[in-house]
Formats: sequence, C-alpha cells, structure tokens
Amino acid sequence: MASSLLHCSDKLPFMNVETILHMKEGLGETSYAQNSSLQRRGMDTLRSLIINSAADVYLSQMPERFAVADLGCSSGPNALCLAEDIIGSIGRICCRSSRPPPEFSVLLNDLPTNDFNTIFFSLPEFTDRLKAAAKSDEWGHPMVFLSGVPGSFYGRLFPAKSVHFVCSCSSLHWLSQVPPGLFDEMNKPINKGKMYISSTSPLSVPMAYLRQFQRDFSLFLKSRAAEVFPGGRMVLAMLGRQADGYIDRRTTFLWELLSESFASLVEQGLVEEDKVDAYNVPFYAPSIGEIEEEVRREGSFRLDYVQTYEINLSSSGDAKEDGRTVSMAIRAIQESMLSHHFGPEIVDALFAKYTELVTASMEREEVKSVQIGVVLTRL
Repeated sequence: MASSLLHCSDKLPFMNVETILHMKEGLGETSYAQNSSLQRRGMDTLRSLIINSAADVYLSQMPERFAVADLGCSSGPNALCLAEDIIGSIGRICCRSSRPPPEFSVLLNDLPTNDFNTIFFSLPEFTDRLKAAAKSDEWGHPMVFLSGVPGSFYGRLFPAKSVHFVCSCSSLHWLSQVPPGLFDEMNKPINKGKMYISSTSPLSVPMAYLRQFQRDFSLFLKSRAAEVFPGGRMVLAMLGRQADGYIDRRTTFLWELLSESFASLVEQGLVEEDKVDAYNVPFYAPSIGEIEEEVRREGSFRLDYVQTYEINLSSSGDAKEDGRTVSMAIRAIQESMLSHHFGPEIVDALFAKYTELVTASMEREEVKSVQIGVVLTRL
C-alpha cells in the first residue's frame, strides 16, 4: 500500500495512504486484533496451499537459512499463525529425513502505521508453541529470527535474492492510492454518492480502478522479482471477482451498504454530502484474467495456480451475530481513513447504521465474498 495521495476536492485535506491507512490498533473491542475472524477464515481456506508451497521450496533448495516474508501481516492473532505452520511443516520434513532444520528468518511487513507492538507482545507465546511442537515431533529446537519490516509492498522491502517464500493474505486488494480520474475537470466527483464501483458508476470509474491496479500489481511483481530467489514462490490471496464484468455483487455489496449508511447520516445532518461524495476507497477486487495478464506482462514469475473461492459471511446462522461480525471487521479496517476524512465523531453513528443494514441483509439472504488464490514461482 504505497505512499500516495487520495484525490479529493480542493476544500478537503489530502490523505497520504501510507501514513493514514492501518488496521485499528490495540486489543480493544473495536481493534483489528479482536475483529479479524473474517480474514482468518479466508486465510484458512488457503492454509494447506501456503504450507505445501513453502515446503516445496525448501525441499527444492535445502537452504541452511530459510526466509519467509508475510506481506500485509497486520496485527493480532493472524500475524504469526502462517509462519508458525510453515516452520512446523519444514521441521517435520527435516525430522523424517534426519536433517537438522534450517534457521528461519520470518519477515513481517506492513505499512509503518501498523501496530507492530501487538505482534511483538505475542512473541513469547509464539516461541513457546514452536518449542512445544518441536519437542512433540522431535525435530529439535528451532532457531527463528523475526523482524518487522515497515513499508509499502508496492516497492522494494528486502535485499536482492534474500527471500525464499512470500505469502500475502487479504492485502493486495488495497491499492497504493485512490485512482486518479474520479473527478472531472471542474473537480466534481463523477461517482457521486458512491465510494467504490457500483451499478450506477460510469464506465470511467471501473476503468480508473483497473488502471491503478495494473500499475500497482506490476510494481509489486517487479519488486518481489528482485528479492525472491530463483525457484522461490509466492502465494497471494486477495478479494476478487468471478464475474466477467466489473460488477460482482459479492465484491461491491458491502461497499454499497456503507454508502447507504453515509446517505442516512447526510439526511440526519451529521455529515456533509460534499464530503461523502469526495470519499473513495483505495480498493480493487480483480478478476483472474486481470491477474494473469499482469503476471504475463511483467514476466518474472510463472503462474502455477490460480483459483477463486467463495466464502460465506453468514456462517453462524444468526443474522444479528454475523451482521455485527462483518460490521466490526469493516470498521477495524476503515476507521483510520474514515476518521481522517470525516472526523472520529461520526464513526459510532455510521457503524450503528451499517450494522443495522448488514444484519437486515443477512436476514434476507446469505452474504458471500470471493477470494482469489494465486501461486507464483520465480523464474
């Protein structure tokens, strides 16, 4: 999520994505750490694919030091779980072949505003679990060196040819900036009343978002190409589309409800309509074809696997519980940007209405999202 400026009207402040966008910090009720179960569900869908891909890289190279990078790690319980599983899997492989396990370098990356402290506070528990697993499986005490790497993954993060395996879950649908081209020559919003692509958006809106995704994902691939060893792999998971067109209701629906929530606040006089019209999210859910095209165009990676997965957000059968879970998850993700643009005083009222709308929708139908899983090998 590289540094850039969100485009808004001259009367409104600029917003630097790299210094503003972050998941809600801490361990409180509205924190990302307490409201990341949806991301965990998406991660679990691809868990075996991630672990097996990392193990395959190890087996093909057998390095004495194995470097794993998690890009967009965020904070809370999800941040270390994949690293723990990868280390355990490779440790057991080494045990079966009577080889000493490699030293592990775990590189956790997110934007500088990420709450890395919450991750570091959990390190003693992480270490204890690894020791217990190693003792149980008899593969020795693992040497694990963990680092936080603040910075945008839309640019270089690591030294050349220093990383064996990269994973990124629920991050690459975030763009480096809100696309240029969402305001006309008079600086008026062309996607009035909406913060993302919708059925009422003119074609220029999805095209602007697509161009921004192409620039960002190409830069992501180019940056990782410099850092990943030949034969190394990346497993990427992001929200995406199954539909051929730009509108996939499973991708746009929750943004539509957030726009409706803002419309309610405008009617109540709690927020100015112009401010709502000037707010656009730096988000894009690509199709498989759009991902494949950028991989082909950049040329440094072989596409080994790509697949869509549908995730049911109405999982508990209790619409009220599921509605609150989804609403709190969106709040934990969006609160930093919303507070910067509108002021923190509107957040509680906004998400009270949002929870109401999401819950009502879940009472009528199942609400689903689409995730795309991608495996790439460095040529």
